Amino acid sequence: MNKIFRSTKLVLSTAFFIVFIGSVDTTYAQGSFDQFVSVPNDLPALTVAPENPTAAPGGITLDVNGVASVDANAIALVSLAARQVEVAKKSKGAQGVAKQIIEEKYPKWNNKTQITCLTKLWNSESHWNYQAHNYRSGAHGIPQALPAVKMEIISTDWRTNPVTQIKWGLSYIAARYKTPCNALWKKHRSNYY
Repeated sequence: MNKIFRSTKLVLSTAFFIVFIGSVDTTYAQGSFDQFVSVPNDLPALTVAPENPTAAPGGITLDVNGVASVDANAIALVSLAARQVEVAKKSKGAQGVAKQIIEEKYPKWNNKTQITCLTKLWNSESHWNYQAHNYRSGAHGIPQALPAVKMEIISTDWRTNPVTQIKWGLSYIAARYKTPCNALWKKHRSNYY
């Protein structure tokens, strides 16, 4: 797993370097052009663009056709999004990402009670495993969406992106139950939510 992560990181770094070098126009260049981008440790809630369906499984495709220049901030945002997805692939990381999204998008839920209810709800559904799949019902992902294709409202990468699953699950809870505690109460009463 660590080898795959290093390989993905190398591919992304190389792609960004190639795009950057290809976009530099040195015709009138003079002086020092050092550019630094700071990437904070506390990640904002971002979504990665849908993956290319024609790409090889586990592969990364970067289309730079027609790109004249690349903004360093855009590169940093893509890097943040990719890192957030990698973090969310682990149970504790997914819980942290959910908490960040709640802080930004659902501030009324940003208290210990609602976070605890959400944690219990999705522990019982999937143990925060983005690959969880119920073969009897077809429910899939961290929130166990049924049918799973409903998550395409957020993004088409719902099969492999835990952040997409979390965003969909939180929006579903907000629309249907108003709070995670109400959703958990429904789960206890009916064995589904």
